[in-house]
This record gives sequence, C-alpha cells and structure tokens, in this order.
Amino acid sequence: MQHQKCSLEVYTNFLIANQNRYSGIELSKSVPELSHDHITRWLAHGKYTPGDLWKHVQPLVSEKQGYLIGDDSLLSKKFSRENELAKLQYSGNAHGLQNGICLVNLLWTNGETYIPVDYRIYQKENDDKTKNDHFQDMLKKAKKRGFKPFFVLMDAWYGSVENLKLISKELRWNFICNLKSNRKVCVTKGLYVSVSDLPLADKQVRKVWLKDYGYVLVCKLADKDGGITYLATNNLSLTDYDAYIVNFEHRWKIEEFHRGLKQTTGIEKCYATRAVSQQTHIFASFIAFVKLETARMKEQVSWYEQKAIINRSATTAYLLQSA
Repeated sequence: MQHQKCSLEVYTNFLIANQNRYSGIELSKSVPELSHDHITRWLAHGKYTPGDLWKHVQPLVSEKQGYLIGDDSLLSKKFSRENELAKLQYSGNAHGLQNGICLVNLLWTNGETYIPVDYRIYQKENDDKTKNDHFQDMLKKAKKRGFKPFFVLMDAWYGSVENLKLISKELRWNFICNLKSNRKVCVTKGLYVSVSDLPLADKQVRKVWLKDYGYVLVCKLADKDGGITYLATNNLSLTDYDAYIVNFEHRWKIEEFHRGLKQTTGIEKCYATRAVSQQTHIFASFIAFVKLETARMKEQVSWYEQKAIINRSATTAYLLQSA
C-alpha cells in the first residue's frame, strides 16, 4: 500500500466533509493510505500563523470597502483534562467560567460575504497581552495592509477609550460600538451622566461628549424584549438614525461567523493536547471555513447545506450499493 502524506489541503477537506468526528483517527480511517501517526506529526509540526491566513484570503477582500468587525469567541474544552492552550475563562454562552481556548478575531464583510482576515489566541500568561492588546495589534496590521473600512464595529468590551482613540485619531477610521449603560457622557459642560440616564427619544441621534474621549453621536436600539443597546460613533455626519442602525447591524456578521466556524469545521473538536497541534488545527479550521464561504458565494449554497450534500452523496452511494 502506498502511503499518502497529510497536507493542509487534505486536512481542511476532511474538516469540511466530516459531520461530527474530527479526530486524526477518523481521518486515517477515511483515508487508509494515510496513517494516524503521520497526521499526528503533521499537526505537531505545523508552522502556520495568522499572517498565512491573510495571504490566503487577501484576494477575497476589498480593503477600501466594507467593514472590519472585532470580537472574541471561546472554543470550549470543558471535557479536556490536559490541553496546553486551554484554561478556565469566562464564556458568554455559558454565562460563567469554562475551560477553553479564547480566539480574538477580526472579520471583514461587505454585507454579503464573511472573510476572517486576522486572529489571535489569547494567552496572557505567555505574552502578557490582553484581548484589547490583540484587537489593537490586528487593527494596526490591517492599516498596514491597506484597509480603509467604512466603519470598525465592536461590542462594549472593545469600546474602551484607548481603542476608540486608536481607531479615530491614529488610524483615522470611523467606528460604531456598543456603550455600557454606565458610560459617562456630557451635554452640559461639566455635568456628566450615565448614557442610560441621557434623555434620548426613540430614533433620536444626539451629539454628546464621551468622557475622556470627545464628541460622539449616540442613539439607542431597543430589541423585541425591551432591552436597550446604546451606540456611539465618531462619524458626526451620521445623523440619520436608520442609516446609523443599518451600518451597525453588520456587527452581527461576526456572531454568525463564530457560529458557522464552530458548527461546520470542528474547530473545537481537536483532541490533541500540545499547543502547536491545537494551533495547526485552528488555522486549518479557518481555511476550511473560507473554502465553505467561497463556495457559498459562488454557488449560493449555505455552509450547512454543503456539508449535507457530501453526507447525502455518501448515503446515496451506500444505499445504491446495498440495493
């Protein structure tokens, strides 16, 4: 039997084709010419970086258009006893502490396509960098790569004064971000109130002074359950409420991206314990997602349906064989 070598192409195609079992053992069973030991060695010797992701996706983006969206996501490892990258940290989905690997991601979208352009693995104990440090590093890198987005979009976690000043004053971009309800704003000089206490009518866009930052336009967005989200932008010409919200709502693309990445590529389901093996799997999962997204845009078939088609074809072949 001639042995086959594991490669990024083989591994990413396996992630796309597989429905639930993403282990090296399962890959070796799917491709008998590919040994489990070789797959393990390939994962352990991967040298892929976020820069390699950019090289892969650069032809798919228009740097002078679209939006850059920043957010983080926890890869759950709650059943993993030994994992060099995983640690106990807060999970928004679990609303509490959970063992996992935290990714800080930067997504580009033009409103139609979802392209991850950068990511960082949060390991403060190794590099002494916070999630906000990683976010800033990725934005600076995006500037060097020629990006000039319509807006940078982020939630309240990334809406710190330092981040807002970096985006608007150093990078000279526009932003729209969530504001925590207790962020201080001023309408009358010297008199600060929490943004939640600011008189703000429905669909009103109001110019205020954001404490320690400067002038912004704020508005509020009510959800169907009565919850209120407060928004701020440094684009002082964005006075039309509907246009404000249309731009901001692109931020939800990164939530859809995170859900799709986890459900279609098995990014959380690598059972290797070594850090470099996990890093290789994470990188390959990003590439697998980009393949799915490229096909979605070309063929107008969802990520989930693409995987279903592969499974359906295998089922059909099996049924025909047994008929």
